[in-house]
Amino acid sequence: MATGGVNISDAEIPFLGDVVEGSVDFKDRPVTRSKSGGWRSASFIIGVEVAERFAYYGISSNLISYLTGPLGQSVATAAVNVNAWSGTASLLPLLGAFIADSYLGRYRTIIISSLLYILGLGFLTLSTVLPFSYSDCQDTATCSPPKFQIIFFFFALYLVAFGQGGHKPCVQAFGADQFDAQDPEESKAKSSFFNWWYFGMCGGLLMTLWILNYIQDNLSWGLGFGIPCIVMGLALIVFVLGSFTYRFRQSSDEKNPFLRIGNVFINAARNWQTTASAISVEQEVLGILPHEGSEQFKFLNKALLAPDGSKENGKICSISEVEEAKAILRLIPIWITCLVYAIVFSQSSTLFTKQGATLDGSLGSNFEVPAASLQSFISLSVVVFIPIYDRILVPVARVITRKPSGITVLQRIGTGIFLSILSMVVAAIVEKKRLQTAIEYGLVDMPKATIPMSICWLIPQYLLFGISDVFTMVGLQEFFYDQVPVELKSIGLSLYLSIFGIGSFLSSFLISVIENITGKDGQISWFSDNLNRAHLDYFYWVLAVLSSIAFTAYLYFSRSYIYNKSSSL
Repeated sequence: MATGGVNISDAEIPFLGDVVEGSVDFKDRPVTRSKSGGWRSASFIIGVEVAERFAYYGISSNLISYLTGPLGQSVATAAVNVNAWSGTASLLPLLGAFIADSYLGRYRTIIISSLLYILGLGFLTLSTVLPFSYSDCQDTATCSPPKFQIIFFFFALYLVAFGQGGHKPCVQAFGADQFDAQDPEESKAKSSFFNWWYFGMCGGLLMTLWILNYIQDNLSWGLGFGIPCIVMGLALIVFVLGSFTYRFRQSSDEKNPFLRIGNVFINAARNWQTTASAISVEQEVLGILPHEGSEQFKFLNKALLAPDGSKENGKICSISEVEEAKAILRLIPIWITCLVYAIVFSQSSTLFTKQGATLDGSLGSNFEVPAASLQSFISLSVVVFIPIYDRILVPVARVITRKPSGITVLQRIGTGIFLSILSMVVAAIVEKKRLQTAIEYGLVDMPKATIPMSICWLIPQYLLFGISDVFTMVGLQEFFYDQVPVELKSIGLSLYLSIFGIGSFLSSFLISVIENITGKDGQISWFSDNLNRAHLDYFYWVLAVLSSIAFTAYLYFSRSYIYNKSSSL
């Protein structure tokens, strides 16, 4: 043992230096940087995300066409149902992330939610291909499908939402976990990971819009829903194959992070009568130096004392626990001010699609562009602009600002919100042009007639939307992942997703309110089934104004935001 001790030590030094602290492999053994994680593992996970987005958007991008077509719903009802479903699908990640971060872990949650996802897609396919009986109806082409088919369809649809709720936040957080934030090179790579993650997402979306929407509109809805089911099955196999390369975060021996943070609020509330001087004395005893973050939400500092405000029983919460609670509170103003962006975001798969369905989609003599496929221009602009942003704009910005991310993540989000306002302005102008064309050609009372105006007029609003996504969507992902405690990364990403869930519900609420106000007393509502008499342009102007107000509030809160100490943003 002694003879060979020196040689063994020399051989093991580089190996030990290569160990990634806080992570283990599939069998709970220490992992090395060179043989695990990084882009090797992330490529597996990004590939799975491409497949998942292909499946998800295979449903959502053309759902309004299925609801207004085979299910026979009105435009307003279908838009509300689409927004309700997408809102639920964006809120369920809060539940999935809670289960993952508290009980199952991200890896197991991904496996279970993927199985639910596949089951939901299978049921969805069955709901469109099984021969249901149309009782009391002579002409099945003109009457609504039986209630059982509708119920079965929506059951399958929301089962997919539950699967997505566990899959979405955990896969992205698990992918970011493959990079060690303590290593300078891997920290930079992690920032790029969020860019290329969204690049992969939009690649999956492009395939959906170019392939699945065409199949759904021209061949078969059953085939259009069945292909995503097969793709998700293959994606699960790919994910499992990468298991031996993954890094798994070691579970902390500390108490549950939700209980730990909740305890801060409870103890601060118990000590609500404690004076500021008592807290200052306690901080001095603990050797805590005043800093910028300690001045925010000072009422939480009361959690440092025992319930009676004394020091006899020692402090109840540590300063790190108090800082974690403050970090969560700091996210709330940013979360709220981004909700209007989410309302705007929801229009691309609903009203934009119905808008495009009235225009001339012919390209050449033999090809007709499906209206839902216009969403591909959002993905196309993302796919083109992300490499430009990541490889050109960020390095240039790094030289100027000397920040690893080029610009701060909040500056990135704000830039995208501003671009989304411009997209609404352009959408309103184009819609006004469409209505004027319908009047000029006498097509106002012919809702099924094609307006002699090229569908390409809608491309600019989609392109602007895509570029705004590069800034805001990717920025929100990185922001909510980095600014939460280590054990709550899945929750952080689910908070980002919940913005779009609440935004979809707010969009539904806004549409319903405007529908009731503008459509009462026999008047034609802004969302009339006859879009030639509707006024989507007015609705887009309303969203542009609301976005401007929210953007002003966002600028105020983002300027005063204090980043976590460990963040390099």
